[in-house]
Amino acid sequence: MPWANKSTTASDEPLKLAVVGHTNTGKTSILRTLLRDVYFGEVKNEAATTRHVERVQISDSQTNEALVTLYDTPGLEDASGLMDWLEDNTASRRDGIERLQQFLAADISYGATGADSLESNDAYGYNDYSQEAKVIRQLLASDMAIYVVDAREPVLGKYKDELAILSWAAIPVMAVFNFTDSQDANIDAWQTMLARRNLHISTRFDSVAFEFSDEMVLWQNLATMLTHSETIEQLMQRRTEDWAQLYDEANIIIADFLLNVAAFVHEISYGDDPMPVLQQMQEAVRQSERAMQHKLLNSYKFYDNAVAATPLELQAYQQDPFDPELLKSYGIRTTSGAAAGALLGLGFDAAALGTTLGLGAALGGIAGGLLSNTGSIADKLTGVKRLYIDPATLTLLATRAMDLLAALRHRGHAATDATQMLYSDGNINNEVKQESMTLWPTHKLPSELKKARSKPQWSSLSSGKSEQAQSLRADASWSLSHKLERL
Repeated sequence: MPWANKSTTASDEPLKLAVVGHTNTGKTSILRTLLRDVYFGEVKNEAATTRHVERVQISDSQTNEALVTLYDTPGLEDASGLMDWLEDNTASRRDGIERLQQFLAADISYGATGADSLESNDAYGYNDYSQEAKVIRQLLASDMAIYVVDAREPVLGKYKDELAILSWAAIPVMAVFNFTDSQDANIDAWQTMLARRNLHISTRFDSVAFEFSDEMVLWQNLATMLTHSETIEQLMQRRTEDWAQLYDEANIIIADFLLNVAAFVHEISYGDDPMPVLQQMQEAVRQSERAMQHKLLNSYKFYDNAVAATPLELQAYQQDPFDPELLKSYGIRTTSGAAAGALLGLGFDAAALGTTLGLGAALGGIAGGLLSNTGSIADKLTGVKRLYIDPATLTLLATRAMDLLAALRHRGHAATDATQMLYSDGNINNEVKQESMTLWPTHKLPSELKKARSKPQWSSLSSGKSEQAQSLRADASWSLSHKLERL
């Protein structure tokens, strides 16, 4: 049966949710991921990082209405000692709230100015329970609590005492298992212990290996513990809509980047050395890819890599997209040619050649290297060479971008390790696996990219875009983004 509490009678007030648990179980880490905020609180691999209660709200993104107020509390450090004190100094016939209030009153009477005053009262039988006092005060002022469990930890007596103390606050408590992606997780043992304490609702939410569906289950389970859950349902609906919109926008960012690069063309005279221009084009593409990556980072609130070097590093994505070894790691093969075919293709203006020769599509899609008769044709018909980004590199750029998007969608905001590509380890030799690692075969670019290769006016890297060209490219970006989603 759902719990009845004060939050259910005032639907215009945000739900007050205390986040509690033993020290160093990842309470702040979970809040970082729920808030999508890599800078919330302080996360360290050491005990008692959070020393004070921190308050933050989750609001409706459309109305800015506060829906949930979250309280990050200090870690419970000595619940077993506190339980002994409560058993010795409070009457068992009194209810749990009264016993907790008596503890807080004793805490005040013997010096509520801080831990030092409490420590000085050992003569009265007190230990330093200042952290527990902060947690209990917040519990009694909250509507609900989530008890964060490090799923890697064995079930110990101190955790049982913590749950007993939490139950005295007479508010709904739900266990949330953190670090569930670890092979050392002990979730079954924890669930057995929780059930024996009449806590049958729990959920998994890994603050590092994030799954959006796990977050929705967390909110849904909390809603089942309320008599009126309209606020939680509103939060779930808005977050689901926002998550889907974010994915759509990310795919458009990637599609627009790919079209910009595909339309990138540079003309040189037939007799000129192409390598200096090729190098300039390569650098322009590198900068464009970095700009696209930072847009994705900012969209998912990991922010610019130069600023957020610790929360998120892009080591795997900082590899040069024109490195032939990177192409090989994705199983992308190119024809022979300049720079092992991994750099830029060489084609001709399809409009200048005309469709009568039947060479427009073929020459526009060269993946590095030169056709044996290109010199005579170019010299006779146009006298210029048109340099493109080759299909192999376009395919690599597309796959890297989608890899990054997938990594960001499954990365918790408490993660501190370097982001890695999900689908490429550089050590796959199986032909089938190699082919599946790219979004498409290099000789089968999506129609939007094929079209872009004959539309240099679409690219800001070439000579800027006209207003009409911007509109056409936006339409192509929308179309390509839907293909990327399906892929």
